[in-house]
Amino acid sequence: MTPKKARPPRKGAKPKMGRPLQYHERYVHVARSMALLGSTDVQLAEALGVTVTTLTRWKARYPDFSSALKDGKAEKDETVVQSLYNRAMGYSHKSVKIFCNTAGEVTEVPYTERYPPDPTSMIFWLKNRQPGEWRDKHDMEHSGTVRLQDLLLASQIPAPKA
Repeated sequence: MTPKKARPPRKGAKPKMGRPLQYHERYVHVARSMALLGSTDVQLAEALGVTVTTLTRWKARYPDFSSALKDGKAEKDETVVQSLYNRAMGYSHKSVKIFCNTAGEVTEVPYTERYPPDPTSMIFWLKNRQPGEWRDKHDMEHSGTVRLQDLLLASQIPAPKA
């Protein structure tokens, strides 16, 4: 059985290129909202019912869409940076403890909750902000020569006969 040959395209006919883009202006709001929730591009594309490739095209073609994504991600990143900083330095906040006695009376007692500085957060912060001073890997450069005779003398193994 011989395979069928594809017909050549008609003159002036454009080749079909997949599903047409169905971009809507409301996606700007959806993109920003999902970015603020910490969604990835893969999750956003899935929510919009498109491929990541289509999402990438939309970011290039529609500046408002791209800006909404960038702004939402930047805002959420700033929140995380501030939280990491607070955790590294230690912080406190006002809170309330609620007590109930045997008679069923409820008492609310305000207090200040304190969190001490966290060494792991400090290390993470410093490794990223000052990698030259705080990273675990240190580059060492060695120079010099080693002769086989010197190694053999040091290990007291007799040299092979030539």
